[in-house]
Amino acid sequence: MTLNTIALELVPPNVDGGVERATEDAQKVLRYSAESGLDGRIRHIMIPGMIAEDDDRPVPMQQKLDVLDYWSIIKPQLPGVNGLCTQVTAFMDEASLGRRLSTLVDAGMEGIVFVGVPRTMNDGEGSGVAPTDALSIYRELVANRGVIVIPTRDGEQGRLNFKCNQGATYGMTQLLYSEAIVEFLTEFAKTTDHRPEILLSFGFVPKMESRVGLINWLIQDPGNAAVAEEQEFVKKLAGSEPAVKRQLLVDLYKRVIDGLVGGPADLGFPLSIHFEATYGVSAPAFDTFAEMLDYWAPDRQAAS
Repeated sequence: MTLNTIALELVPPNVDGGVERATEDAQKVLRYSAESGLDGRIRHIMIPGMIAEDDDRPVPMQQKLDVLDYWSIIKPQLPGVNGLCTQVTAFMDEASLGRRLSTLVDAGMEGIVFVGVPRTMNDGEGSGVAPTDALSIYRELVANRGVIVIPTRDGEQGRLNFKCNQGATYGMTQLLYSEAIVEFLTEFAKTTDHRPEILLSFGFVPKMESRVGLINWLIQDPGNAAVAEEQEFVKKLAGSEPAVKRQLLVDLYKRVIDGLVGGPADLGFPLSIHFEATYGVSAPAFDTFAEMLDYWAPDRQAAS
């Protein structure tokens, strides 16, 4: 079963004032969807389960609304929209995690990405269930079991293959600011029969990124030249005028889609689209997303 979706990521607001902010988020999604021509096209809201990370995070982490609490507020305001989320597994035992996942599924979460420890810890640390174990343990409970895919990370093809062996049905990419995912999936397709659904993630870069640097921090991988190039592209986007910024992002989207869809280059991976407005949804972000989808969209299955 594939998601075949256009998903929009919404980060739960801080607990303080969270109910009002959540309601505002839903209203903005409805308004900007209508204004940009995306009314009725966003099929899922992707809600990340937030955990404390490095102390150098450009925007300090404060206590956030729980995924379920946030979803319970916005879902009634977004008719026809279902949920996706990420769930940290590494700090919950098997029984507790099973109960949590059951509650998420019952609440309308149609896909759950299992994630592990923050970057301050090593893989395997944490007293709970490893994400790769969760993929197989909860195979019957969660129909769409996702993993994060970082195409620029060393050894990522082996990781994804192992996760697919464990039971992953889809991969949600890190924010894409290059065409690295095309080469990654091309090589992956040569070495395995796995064809998980891929949620291609694209993020709008507002001018305030130049001052804050949150996106730069999110995609960082010190010493990785491919990521350094992506960070330079993010810097260029942040400093560009709106029309130029939109064209740069749309052109990137076209290159990725052209590399993965249609003709001899079609690799056989089901594709969905995941949009993120890291600093909050806005009219320029939705206008950019709409122009991307004019070129190719999973709900229309055709490139122009």
